[in-house]
Amino acid sequence: MSNTKTASCSVCQGQMLLPSAAQTVRCNKCKTMFKIPETNEQYRSEGGHGNNSGRMGKNAASPMSDYKLNPWASIGTGRHQSKRALLCGVSYKKYSFKLDGTINDVNSVKSLLVGHFSFPNESILVLTEEANHPDLIPTKTNMQKALKWLVDGCQSGDSLVFYFSGHGLRQPDFSNDELDGFDETLCPVDFKTAGMILDNDINTTIVKPLKQGVTLHAIIDSCHSGTILDLEHVYNIKDAWVDNKPPSGVDKSTSGGLAISISACADNQMAADTSAFTGKGMAGAMTYILIRAIEAINNITYGRLLEFMHERIEDASKAGCLGVKVLNKMFHRRLIQDPQLSSSQQFDVNTTEFKL
Repeated sequence: MSNTKTASCSVCQGQMLLPSAAQTVRCNKCKTMFKIPETNEQYRSEGGHGNNSGRMGKNAASPMSDYKLNPWASIGTGRHQSKRALLCGVSYKKYSFKLDGTINDVNSVKSLLVGHFSFPNESILVLTEEANHPDLIPTKTNMQKALKWLVDGCQSGDSLVFYFSGHGLRQPDFSNDELDGFDETLCPVDFKTAGMILDNDINTTIVKPLKQGVTLHAIIDSCHSGTILDLEHVYNIKDAWVDNKPPSGVDKSTSGGLAISISACADNQMAADTSAFTGKGMAGAMTYILIRAIEAINNITYGRLLEFMHERIEDASKAGCLGVKVLNKMFHRRLIQDPQLSSSQQFDVNTTEFKL
């Protein structure tokens, strides 16, 4: 065994057996790339985790690109990833308004991306309160930084996904950008002190930079999320596409790419975190139904996907009327949610297949 050595991943603590001459390695468990320093002292000098140094052997692996400062820099293999995803699940576990299904939602969406749409594990960035690094907690700063990461260097042919499960709110619009007079927002875990992330900022960060040939899908499971990307066209399941351009005339379009958003509900509605559909663990109603639709219907179109989600919500409504009380369990007497589709460009929803 003189030509081998062991190393422990400082992210997941997985053990690896390495050739003695190895200088870099990819963790078999979490797929993060690492430099292999010769000693603990070298590891600490390169910006390793001070809190973990006492538990590391002398061959502990330190992440490439200074994981301590930029934990998602090692995502991928150094080459351009044509499929990238940012998944944010916010539980607010320290507050009375905590959500119990957001971690389940993120895990389900990640499984869908990897298993159904062939996203590489290493091209998916996940932010949750269960993360083992402070830069992977869904704070406002981290979410803003991660949104920039998602679209940075995007190229024609790229498929990008932004998923959010958590609370959404709205506030008065003072820029005359909104037809209904309200800005929609996402709530990071520290929104009570750091503030919310506004739809205007989301549009500027991940919609405007989209180049020709790049497609972004945002899947947002939160209250008041109908126009959270401020896209210029909203699909009304009864009346086709509706103009959502801002009254002020400000440009909300892409730089040639395509942005599509699927949201849990209209801007004036609430979304459910429920066990009504699963019968056990909590999950976002929209997330659960969307995944079931994709798994159940081959080559599903955007139109059929939207119909499927509406049908399942309607089924729950009818069941409640029959005394099953699904609605009380799901929505706690709030407005029933109507899943929404919006886009930077109009397209035929009944013939275009939903792909990520």
